[in-house]
Amino acid sequence: MLGTDFSTGSPNWLDLGSPDTEAAAAFYGAVFGWRFVSAGPEAGGYGFFQVDGKTVAALGPLTEDGASSAWMIHFKADDIQATVSAVTAAGGTVRMEPTDVMGEGWLAQATDPQGAEFALWQPGKTAGLDIASAPNTLLWAELHVPDPVADISFYQSLFGWRSQEMQAPGMTYRVLSTKDGDQQDASFGGVAPIGEGAGGGVEQPRWVPYFHSEDVDATVTAAQSNGGSVLMAAADIPEVGRIAWIADPFGAAFALLKPDPQM
Repeated sequence: MLGTDFSTGSPNWLDLGSPDTEAAAAFYGAVFGWRFVSAGPEAGGYGFFQVDGKTVAALGPLTEDGASSAWMIHFKADDIQATVSAVTAAGGTVRMEPTDVMGEGWLAQATDPQGAEFALWQPGKTAGLDIASAPNTLLWAELHVPDPVADISFYQSLFGWRSQEMQAPGMTYRVLSTKDGDQQDASFGGVAPIGEGAGGGVEQPRWVPYFHSEDVDATVTAAQSNGGSVLMAAADIPEVGRIAWIADPFGAAFALLKPDPQM
């Protein structure tokens, strides 16, 4: 599962672009107990979701023309310029060239060959999130694309990821790991065929964050009570845990997971 000892290609940052950051902060505060802390007047409305003073995600206004509200998963780049070059060489698109973010690190944004958007973060003063895999924090990153095998090859060319097949109800699921260490210990996410994965109704390629929920059903109720909608009702997945998919009031999709104790 995810941690904060970030290695090449591991998810090290997560943020939400929203058309109404104040309302989004209120929603996630009600659902997860997150507190929004502004990054300051020079940050253009960007700020951090925190639990007990530790950053678990971030929030900012939409910055790309025509963009819809969505969560963006960032992956650690050791050399962001070289990684951006690898993106284009492997058939991806660079939406934002590497930019120095006030000395905190270097940021770039890209789209993989099948249309899933992601970001790159090369640490500076900020290595990444302060906490992961704890209750109400990022636990898993899941990619939904039409051709998982081809897309995994794309990301392998960037980060050297490893993948391992496992059979899930009605599909082959592929677990992703970073390139170093024990493959199971280094796992951080997975890939599902579009329209057949945990979200069921996913209709476009995308990365989806899973947050650790100690009570998935209660979290679903909290989301609905605060303007969210259910994309996939809570269900038990053998040897995985209890999951659900949610859309926030502005349509940004995320998932909940209470892991099987044996995981």
